[in-house]
Amino acid sequence: MIVRWALENAGQIWSLTLNHLVIAAPPIVLSLVLAIPLGWWAHRHGTVRQVLLTGSGFLYALPSLPLFVILPVLIGTRILDPLNVVVALTLYGLALMVRTATEAFDAVDGTVRENAVAVGHSPAQRFWRVDLPLAGPPLLAGLRVVSASTLSLVSVGALIGVRSLGYFFTDGYTRSFVTEIAVGILGTVVLALAFDALLVLGGRILLPWVRATDTRTGAA
Repeated sequence: MIVRWALENAGQIWSLTLNHLVIAAPPIVLSLVLAIPLGWWAHRHGTVRQVLLTGSGFLYALPSLPLFVILPVLIGTRILDPLNVVVALTLYGLALMVRTATEAFDAVDGTVRENAVAVGHSPAQRFWRVDLPLAGPPLLAGLRVVSASTLSLVSVGALIGVRSLGYFFTDGYTRSFVTEIAVGILGTVVLALAFDALLVLGGRILLPWVRATDTRTGAA
């Protein structure tokens, strides 16, 4: 029955899937881009670290639905503007990624940093050639968590009228139509798995030294 209903409503499913992707992708990318400098800053300064990690913990504890409602007042958008959901999900993603980025830079071996300085690396060169590449695997792991979390939270936006796969939850619940709810759940899970697969693939391409290290470790 699910397959039959999905085929009959393929156009609507496709449209809502695209909306879901358009809303979810920017927060995932922005979370990573913004978290790297903030995590680096927190890694190097104790006071900044305390403020950012405490603030990110508080931010992530905020319930999503009230945040969606409050944001239009704070940023001057309409209540149904998808930008509210994008901003809220970016804040949630950033709250997760700042801690991950800070701990990723903490984990870089100090001896490697000292060796980089000894061979003449400037602070900028050390960051781009040593710290960031070595922090890459934990950053990728954190981004996979942010991706799954963001794709799930996009559905909550349907409660304030922002169209996504979450529409199937609200509409199916209103009509007591389980098939529609199941399609919404299945679609969200498929998207989350597809995003995760893309991130893993991107990690294999951008962080080839990790795979090489794993291979040598396995061989040993």
